[in-house]
Amino acid sequence: MHGLIDDRKAEVARRPLRQGQIVTGWWLVPWLIALLAAAIPAQLCAEVRATFYAHELDDRFPHAFVVLQGIDESTGARVDENYGFTATAVTAAILFKSVNGKIESVQPRYIARSTLIFSVALKDKYYRELLGEVIRWRDTPQPSYSLSRANCVHFIGAIARAAGLRTNPGSRNFRRPKAYLLEIRALNAARTISPQ
Repeated sequence: MHGLIDDRKAEVARRPLRQGQIVTGWWLVPWLIALLAAAIPAQLCAEVRATFYAHELDDRFPHAFVVLQGIDESTGARVDENYGFTATAVTAAILFKSVNGKIESVQPRYIARSTLIFSVALKDKYYRELLGEVIRWRDTPQPSYSLSRANCVHFIGAIARAAGLRTNPGSRNFRRPKAYLLEIRALNAARTISPQ
C-alpha cells in the first residue's frame, strides 16, 4: 500500500497543471505580494513636497524661495525644481522705484547655505496652482519687482497661498524673509513639517 501512495504522488508531480487548477502552498504568498506591489501605479504613491527656505538680508538673492521635490501625481515624472523672485539687477534703484524682476532658480550650494523653515506635502491640485503662480509672476509686465509691493517675500507668500497655506496679509515681515516664513509656519502648524 505504501508503494501505491508513493507511485500516486510521483504521477501527480509529473502531471502538468490544468487551466483553472489551484496550486496550494504558502511559498506563493511572498511572490503574489511582490506581483501586486509591482502592479500598483507609481501615481498612487506620488507626492510633491514644497520646502520653504530663507536667509536674512544679505548680498545673496533671492532671500526666500521654494524647493519642489517628489513625484508628479499626474505624470509620474520626478520633480526637482526651485523658484524664487528677485530684481534682475540689484542696484540702489530698488529702494526708490519698481525695477525689472525675474523668477530665479538657485544652485544646490545656495540651498545648502539657506535656512530650511518648513515643508508641506502638496496634493496635485496645489502643485498645479503653485506652478501657475510661478508663471504668473514670471509673466508679469516689467517693471515687476517692488521692494514695498512685489519682492521675494511677497512672492513666497503668494506661493504659500497657492499651496493651500494661510498667510497674514497684514504681516509686518514683508522685508524679513525668515520671520515671514516662520509666521506662515505658525499659522499652518497642523499642515507643515518643521525641520528637526
